[in-house]
Amino acid sequence: MGRMLAVLYGIVCYVIFLATFLYAIGFVGDFAVPKTIDSGVPGPLGQAILVNVVLLGIFAVQHSVMARPGFKAVWTKIVPRPIERSTYVLFSSATLILLYWQWRPMTDIVWNVDNDIARNAIWVAFALGWMLVLVATFLINHFDLFGLRQVYLYLRETRYTELPFQIASLYKFVRHPLLLGFIIAFWAAPTMTVGHLLFTLATTAYMLVAIQLEERDMVRFHGQPYVEYRKRVRMIVPLPK
Repeated sequence: MGRMLAVLYGIVCYVIFLATFLYAIGFVGDFAVPKTIDSGVPGPLGQAILVNVVLLGIFAVQHSVMARPGFKAVWTKIVPRPIERSTYVLFSSATLILLYWQWRPMTDIVWNVDNDIARNAIWVAFALGWMLVLVATFLINHFDLFGLRQVYLYLRETRYTELPFQIASLYKFVRHPLLLGFIIAFWAAPTMTVGHLLFTLATTAYMLVAIQLEERDMVRFHGQPYVEYRKRVRMIVPLPK
């Protein structure tokens, strides 16, 4: 693959991801975008649950399987290594777009907070959760995470090197601030519907499972330093050990 073409591909994949990420804020928050988690006419409950669980499952399988080292070893024999991460980002965005498009609303109310001060506090938590997600990506190198560093180094004819294990800022208090941000954003709902609750329960459970897979890979790659880090810092809840 031509070097400039790889860069253009990486940029396009990143732009698609960015649009998908921003859409997710409105989708989960039920505002500002054409199709949200609660918009549309509800259909049969059983059918809605089945479809939504399948959509969530597609995202979970893609997101986890394509991130595993064993899959990457095979996948990079097909997809050039410099664009492997960008392709992963593209596939992840595609599964989210499919979820937005085909999501079935389930609008029965689980809880509804009427107090204006409490509702505003929950919206603040919602915003802080998304901000935490974004900040956490930059603390671990945002551009490497989403494939731009890889294609840039390829353009410069510089060999890609894995990022060293570092404990920066928020990562000194919790091992997975990015996932903590998602959990906060998903649960911070002044009006929680059945559909929103299903989405939140499923994604929270997925993240807790994904952490185990990711940390297994981190221990294999970084060895004892990461083992010691796990002993010192909590996984999700930022409390001292």
